Amino acid sequence: MTLRLTSAPVSGVKKRKPSAPRPRASPFTGHARRKPTCSARNLKPTEDFHDPLPDNVRQAIQYIRDGMFEELPARVGMNSTRIAELLNFRRSLPPLASVAHVHTLLEAPTQVEREIAEMVQSGHIRRLIIPGRGNDAAGLGDCLVLAEDWEKLVQASTALETPVKEKFLDILKRMGTSSAISQGVFTTDEYRALLRAGFIVSSSSFTQGSLSIASLPNLPTMAATSASRIESAHSVSPSERPVQSDAQARAATLFLSLPNTGSYLRLLGSGRAHLLALLRRSASGEAPLGLLKDRWDGAVETEKSFHLAKRARGEFAGVLPGKTKKWKELNGMHFRWVLEEALGAGLVEMFETGSVGPGIRCL
Repeated sequence: MTLRLTSAPVSGVKKRKPSAPRPRASPFTGHARRKPTCSARNLKPTEDFHDPLPDNVRQAIQYIRDGMFEELPARVGMNSTRIAELLNFRRSLPPLASVAHVHTLLEAPTQVEREIAEMVQSGHIRRLIIPGRGNDAAGLGDCLVLAEDWEKLVQASTALETPVKEKFLDILKRMGTSSAISQGVFTTDEYRALLRAGFIVSSSSFTQGSLSIASLPNLPTMAATSASRIESAHSVSPSERPVQSDAQARAATLFLSLPNTGSYLRLLGSGRAHLLALLRRSASGEAPLGLLKDRWDGAVETEKSFHLAKRARGEFAGVLPGKTKKWKELNGMHFRWVLEEALGAGLVEMFETGSVGPGIRCL
C-alpha cells in the first residue's frame, strides 16, 4: 500500500495560542498631543538665564525688584536728556513684586502662599491689593513689598513732614494685614498730605484712573468729627487711638498705596502685552526662546566681532538700542523679567522643542 501525499490540509483540531490582553484605551487618547512643558528653573544658564535663582519669598522679592531693567549699553542712541528721564523714571518706581512672579521663581504654590501669609502676619512684608486691577494670576493687583522698603520710601518722602511720617509708620505697624485705611485715623490735612505723597489712594481713583483730591474732604471731615468725639469721651491722642477692625476697614474708601504704583502697573501691563504681540507674529503662536529674545531686543547692533567688523567698514550693523520699543517705551525692561511675569500670570508656557532648545507658546 502506497502512501499518498497531497496538499490537502490535515484534518484535526488545532490549539490556538493565547493572545496578549489588549491594553485599555486611555481617557486622553482623544486629546491633541502636545510637546512636554519645561520649567523656567530647569533652563540651561545663558547670558540672560543665569543662576542662582532665589530660594525663599524674601529673596524672590529682592530678585524681582533689582532685575527689572537692563543696564544702559555703551552705545544706547539716546541724548542726555532722554537718558536722565529714563533713569529718573526707573528710580521713581516702587519696589513691588507681583505674587505671580514670585510663584514663577519658587514653583511651590502651597509652600509659597504659606510663607507669604506668615511673613505678612509677622510684619516683614506687606501684601498690596489694588482693586480694579484683577485678582487672578493674570491680574496686576496683587503685589508684595518688603516692610523695610516701604519704611525707606516714607522716610525719604519730601512731601510729608516728620510728625506725619512717624504717625503713618506707627499706623502701618498696627494695621496688620488690612490694606484699607480706617476712618478717623488721620486729620484732614494729614489725609491730604498722604494722598498727594502717594501713600494712600481713594477708591474712586481705581475706576477713574487718576487720583481725585476733590473727592477727599468728605471722608476726612466726618473722620475728624468722629475723632473729636472719641477724644472728648476718652481723652486719648490721635496716635493712641486703636486701629479699627477689618470689618470696619472694609467700609472705608481709602487704601494703602505706594508712590507711582500706577506707572509701575502700566509699564508691567505694557511689557506683558508686547511679549504676547511678539509671540503672535508666528502663525502658531509659539517661538523658540532665542528667537523671541531677538524679537524683544530688536535688530540692534552688538559688540560681537562681526558687528564690530561691519561698523569698522562703515556697513549697517543694526540699529541703536534707543530706537527700539524695548528702550523707547519699556525703558530697557529685561527680557527674562517680563518672561517670568508672563509665565506666572499664565499668559504663556514654556516647553522643550527637542531640537532648538526651549520654546514659548501663548495660552
